[in-house]
Amino acid sequence: MPKLKKMKVTNQPNQIMKICLLWAMIILFLFSFIGFISTINPTQRTSTALLSNFTSQWHDSLFLYIFAMEDTQFGLAHKDEVQPIQWTDLLFQLATNIKPNDARSLLGRELPGFYGYDQKIIVAREGTNYANLPIESSPPLEVVLEQRDATTDEEDAVTDLPDSEERESIVDDRKVVFLYNTHNRESFLPHLENAEHPNDAFHPEVNVTMVSERLKESLAVKGIGTLVDRTDFTDVLHENNWEYWQSYQASRPIIEEALATNNDLRYVFDIHRDSRRREDTTTEINGTSYASFFFVIGADFQGNEKNIALATKLHEMLEEQYPGISRGVVQMGGSGRDGVYNQNLAENAILIEFGGVDNTLSELYRSADVFAEIFSDYYWDAEAVQGNEISE
Repeated sequence: MPKLKKMKVTNQPNQIMKICLLWAMIILFLFSFIGFISTINPTQRTSTALLSNFTSQWHDSLFLYIFAMEDTQFGLAHKDEVQPIQWTDLLFQLATNIKPNDARSLLGRELPGFYGYDQKIIVAREGTNYANLPIESSPPLEVVLEQRDATTDEEDAVTDLPDSEERESIVDDRKVVFLYNTHNRESFLPHLENAEHPNDAFHPEVNVTMVSERLKESLAVKGIGTLVDRTDFTDVLHENNWEYWQSYQASRPIIEEALATNNDLRYVFDIHRDSRRREDTTTEINGTSYASFFFVIGADFQGNEKNIALATKLHEMLEEQYPGISRGVVQMGGSGRDGVYNQNLAENAILIEFGGVDNTLSELYRSADVFAEIFSDYYWDAEAVQGNEISE
């Protein structure tokens, strides 16, 4: 009589229960994790700038490849641009933050000042190069908050402008320009007592916000309505226990609110001052000294072409009327920089460096008047063109 084979009987109901329980635990974990991320203190979250700096190190082909994996039609339409990923190079880069085919990724961290060569000069005046690009000082917040004595001279008062009533009668009722100062306490050494180093050039009152106010008044003379934000972002950083490099995170909600509540706003200018010294930030024209300009565009966001186009056009117009006053247009981003500067909120958003730590308010005010003159030419020409297109 043949032996009966033993058969292993599985308990199917128990197995299904275990699988269902596992999936329930996974879903519960995901919902709990998402809830935790959305409710934690903003200062503890991973900032957009941090993610931007991290992903900016990856080549565009990586994102194209990943997208093509999900959308085969996209891959077929862009087969020349979608290249296979070299996984060994990618893993090496993620582990070391060094690009195997780019020595600058190593030298930029080892050689002081070399990081500047990773930027892109769009257009430049004679003498502008990678060695004298704008420097964005980033001192500890306690240095920015230090109390310093400041002085302003009588010659620095707003002069050569119509009185306020006359300006109000000239200016357009619409507010089309928005001015703000992300680094609002950036000041100028000639007006600070016992201050010699660029990292000492900070003051709560005598600072770059005065340049924004002058520019508003100068634009009013040209009939251009301007809205100036007066938020002390240094206080915002202090109140939230943030670091100085998070200044753009502090100013972003202000820009968003301004754009959401003012439909006429078309131009957004973040006014700064460079940390470079006088020889790089001052121009003499017909025996008169002016603070130079430098236009900065973020490199770490998609769709900055119109921002670049506006900055380039203004540089060219300045160069034509006041040769040498504009140092150029540069695209900045990558490790150690914000690289967006909130310019992804508006296609006509630009960061403008007005002079540097050694410039006086007199020089800065002259340059504000020059910028208002050139920008008004650009603005009213653009308005005329748009008006003709509408009428047609």
